[in-house]
Amino acid sequence: MTRTDTRPDHPSATYASGGRGVFDLVLAAFVAVLLISNIGATKLIQFGPSVDVLGFPVLPIITDGGAFLFPLAYIIGDVLAEVYGMRRARRAIITGFVMAAIMSLTFLAVDAAPPATDWPNQAAWSAVLGFVPRIVLASLVGFLVGQFVNAWVLTRIKDRFGEQHLWVRLITSTLVGEFADTVLFCTIAFGPLGAWLGGGSIPAPQLINYILVGWIYKVLVEVLFLPVTYRVVAAVKRREPDYARADVRP
Repeated sequence: MTRTDTRPDHPSATYASGGRGVFDLVLAAFVAVLLISNIGATKLIQFGPSVDVLGFPVLPIITDGGAFLFPLAYIIGDVLAEVYGMRRARRAIITGFVMAAIMSLTFLAVDAAPPATDWPNQAAWSAVLGFVPRIVLASLVGFLVGQFVNAWVLTRIKDRFGEQHLWVRLITSTLVGEFADTVLFCTIAFGPLGAWLGGGSIPAPQLINYILVGWIYKVLVEVLFLPVTYRVVAAVKRREPDYARADVRP
């Protein structure tokens, strides 16, 4: 009796389902904004002449290049927490943290590697991307704590009061999360803690100016972008098949 084997020589390929939602796109945008902002943050920026009021420097405005884009990381973080909840927001935050750490360590390794004899740009590379350890630490700690606080506050408010009054949880979470992020970054990078870690520091009045300007600016960006954030949240909810309530009302 001849045995007939009906199994194919090559079994059918199997792939994991990526889901029908847009979490992967939101996550990719979140990580991309974070990495671009961290590179931009290596440059301190100053606007305006020197103006003191009662001995406190009101001008110039001091911030860093990350201010142009980093607020969007919190807006996308709000979308993640609002639509997907704390568990997936935590996953996104940890992913962003790991990618930022890998980026920083890669730049440090590249900076430490000996340049080619005919490549004259080592000093320029070191000046822009040769991150000092305290800047890396400040950025990572500020991001991790600030984003977790932001997501936790937003989801706690939503769990307690439901879908209504989205603007309340968006602004409240930003006020708390951005404050934690800004204070930690500025203190570690340019405050007394930065000096203790072996780097330079800026005087206390300028440090307070730096913290307040950065915090107020980021909160104002969140407020100005509320109409956009509302539409993005609604659009993402509509594209998630298992989200029970797709329409978002103030």
